[in-house]
Amino acid sequence: MLKFRNFQFHTLLALTLLLLMTAAVSGCALPDKKTAQAEDGGKVTIDFWTFWGSETRKPIIEKIIKDFNDSQDRIVVKHTYLPWGDIWTKNLASIASKNPADVIVNDINTVALRAEKKQVTDLTPYLAKDRIQDRFYSNLWKTGEYNGKVYSLPFVTDTRLLFYNKKAFQEAGLDPNKPPQTWDELEQYAMKLDKKNGGTYDRIGFYPLWGGFGWDNFMMNADGGTGFFDTQGNIAVNTPAKTETLDWINKWTKRYGQGTIDNFKAEFGKQQADPFIAGKVAMIIDTATFNTQLRDYGKGMEYGVAPIPERTPGSGHYSSGGGFVVEIPYGAKHPDEAWEFLKFLTDKAPQTYWAEKNFDIAANKAANEAPQLSKDPVFKAAVDNMQVTQMFPTPVQAPDFKKLIDPQVDAALLGRQSSKDALSKADQAVRNLMEHNK
Repeated sequence: MLKFRNFQFHTLLALTLLLLMTAAVSGCALPDKKTAQAEDGGKVTIDFWTFWGSETRKPIIEKIIKDFNDSQDRIVVKHTYLPWGDIWTKNLASIASKNPADVIVNDINTVALRAEKKQVTDLTPYLAKDRIQDRFYSNLWKTGEYNGKVYSLPFVTDTRLLFYNKKAFQEAGLDPNKPPQTWDELEQYAMKLDKKNGGTYDRIGFYPLWGGFGWDNFMMNADGGTGFFDTQGNIAVNTPAKTETLDWINKWTKRYGQGTIDNFKAEFGKQQADPFIAGKVAMIIDTATFNTQLRDYGKGMEYGVAPIPERTPGSGHYSSGGGFVVEIPYGAKHPDEAWEFLKFLTDKAPQTYWAEKNFDIAANKAANEAPQLSKDPVFKAAVDNMQVTQMFPTPVQAPDFKKLIDPQVDAALLGRQSSKDALSKADQAVRNLMEHNK
């Protein structure tokens, strides 16, 4: 029996050694990071997730990726497209399963939320070595900071401008080279630009809730550039300037009548049917990229752009901005290589190319000064407007605060409660939320 057991042991040992030798010779060892790299000739492959899958934007980002891949022989970037919205849901799932992308495009105003929840990699150690902070606008850079550390790099941003129809200005006896500078002038110009046919409007001069600058942005513009939280994080929902702004918006609605507003809203959609492009609205506030719609669908239109009118002379032409960052999800397998790609994405040449092809404002300041960009008057106006463009990162202790303000303001705009009561209730609700999440 002992000899038989020894025979079994030695036979099993011999078979095990034979299998290990065969695996080593045939390259069938268990997959690990080195093996995965060897499959691509020793290069490290990193996965880059974006939501840029349109026929316009996908070729642009893939050209940038190709330029990076061709610029060195150590890293290969693979592009993965995921639809808008889905990309962030899948990002959270991949982080939870410890298999995230190496680089992802994400929202610029919610970096702190991801940092707090340990969903994004701290870039501070890399920035100690590669000091690239000066590439970016300071207001964009701050969105990536949380508790003294940096978790993202800005990629692209936007700003809002006043677009106005120069032909309509001339018809109304207004100087097409002198857009309104204050809220009072905005009202005066709008009244001159209104065109009525009997009891109905053929053209409306301006209505503050159309376009890309809502009531919250007008509140900020009126309140010295302060959103619903000041620079120290204090709640600034119920302020005199914001209350007066709601009353001011309601005055516009009463003037035109809710029926007129609803009829115009029902008639127009996007692109060719846009009310400004159709000549039905003489002035509108929108992002600078609205210029591409005017280029494609507003052939022959004579229009100008200007900063957002300020509430009173000297109060400030404050605008609002948003955009996207690039970051390394927490638990990414190749953070060092991902960092090299982040540096490339935010360097001058790729940023210039992206801005030129998409009419987006680059996060890299030098990129926006490229001759092919700065010669465009609308793009130049947008870049100049960055000096008064405010960013509004979502506070960690109140990630859903806007949901508490919206219904109260909506009720005020529908005449169901006063502006003062609406903002008082909204302010208290936000305070309760922050106290609960403290």
